[in-house]
Amino acid sequence: MKILIVGAGPAGVTVAETLRQHDDRVEITMLSGEPTPPYSPPAMLEYFTTGREVHLWRGRDFAERLGITYRAGTTVVAVEPAQHTVRLEGGETLGYDRLVLATGGRLYTPIAGEEKPGIYNFKSLTAAEELLGRVRSGAARSALIVGAGFIGVEIALLLADLGLEVTQLVRSRVMRSMLDPETSQIVLGMIEARGVRVLQDDAADAVAFVGDARAEAVQMRSGDVVSADLLVAATGLKPNVAYLHGSGIETKWGVLVDDHLRTNVADVYAAGDVAETFDRFTGERYVHAIFPNAVAQGRIVAYNLLGWDTAYEGADNMNSLKHLGLPLMAVGRMTGEELRVQRGAELRKLYLEDNRIVGFRLVGDVSAAGIFRSLMNRRADVGPLRHRLLDPKFGMGTVIPYTAQ
Repeated sequence: MKILIVGAGPAGVTVAETLRQHDDRVEITMLSGEPTPPYSPPAMLEYFTTGREVHLWRGRDFAERLGITYRAGTTVVAVEPAQHTVRLEGGETLGYDRLVLATGGRLYTPIAGEEKPGIYNFKSLTAAEELLGRVRSGAARSALIVGAGFIGVEIALLLADLGLEVTQLVRSRVMRSMLDPETSQIVLGMIEARGVRVLQDDAADAVAFVGDARAEAVQMRSGDVVSADLLVAATGLKPNVAYLHGSGIETKWGVLVDDHLRTNVADVYAAGDVAETFDRFTGERYVHAIFPNAVAQGRIVAYNLLGWDTAYEGADNMNSLKHLGLPLMAVGRMTGEELRVQRGAELRKLYLEDNRIVGFRLVGDVSAAGIFRSLMNRRADVGPLRHRLLDPKFGMGTVIPYTAQ
C-alpha cells in the first residue's frame, strides 16, 4: 500500500511514525513545502533563543530511520482524487492508495492587504528564519505585532528579548479567546514589564496593511499609521487549503472530517492544524490548532490506515505560555461556577458545571494541571473535593475515586 502524507509537521510525522511502528512494509512518502527536515513549530522560539536545534524534534535522520521517502521543498498545487494522484508545482504527479492531508496553517490577520509581501507569520520556519535574519543583521530595530493571542504574545516577548522596540496591537484584551479578564490583565502587565508597548481598544483598531511593493505599516481606523521595520500577523490561524480547490474535498475553515478523521472523499484523511474537527466536550467544530491535538489526530489517522477502525474522542481546547516569566495554562471553557484563589503572583481558577470541571486557568503554579485535566476529561463529580480543589497541594498524593460514566 502506498501512503502519501502531504505536510511534515507534528501531525504528518506522527502518522508516519505510528504506521512504521506497526507495519514495516507499507510504502510511505512525505512531502514538505519547506527545505528542512520535519520540525516542531512550538519549539521554534526556544531554537531562536538558544540556537539549539530543539525544533528538529525527530532529528535530521528522521526519514532514513523510518525508511520513508521524504521530499523537502515540494509544493502540492492540486489533489486529483479520481486518479488517486496529487499534482506538484512544476507539473509532476504522484500516485497514492491513501492520502493524508497534514498541511497545517499559517498565522494571519483578516484585514486588507494581509496578502502583501513583507508580513511575517512565524508559523513557518522559513518565514521565521527570514524575520530573525533581518534582526541579526541589524536591518530591523522595531516590530509591530498585530494580534495578541498566545503565539502573538510569545513572538512579542522573543523580539523584545532580542532588543527590538516592539509594539503590539490588542483590539480588546490579551488572549481574549482563552483568558478571563482578570488573567488577561495579569498577562498584559507582564508583557508591558518586559518592554512591549501595547496599543489597545480604538488605538489598536487596524484596518489595512499599507505600502506599495511591500507592506510597510498598518493603517488604523482613526487614520493614524503605525509603522515598524517588521510587521507580524498573529490574530488567528488560517488552514492551508487553497491547493484543494476543485478537488471535491469538502472544506469550510479547514478540511472537514468525520469521527475517524476521514474526509468526504474516499481514501483521503486529514489531521493537525488543517483539519476541522470537533471539541471533546462541546461537540463544536473548528480547527483546534495545538501540538497535542495534532499528535493525537496523527495517531488516529494511522490506526485507521492500518484498518483498526478507531474513532477520535475529540480535540482539547488548551494552551500554555512558557516564556512569560511565570508559567500560564488555560484549558477548557470559562463558563459556570467560578472557584478562585490568589496567593501572591499565583492564581488558580476553576470553572464548574454540575460539580464537574469544564475549564481552568492557572498562573504561576501549574503543577495541578494534569490532575485537573484528568478530572475534566473523565467528567468526574468533584463535589466531595470542592473544599480541596484550590489547595496548592491538591493532587499531591490525592486519590480520586473512580466514577463510572
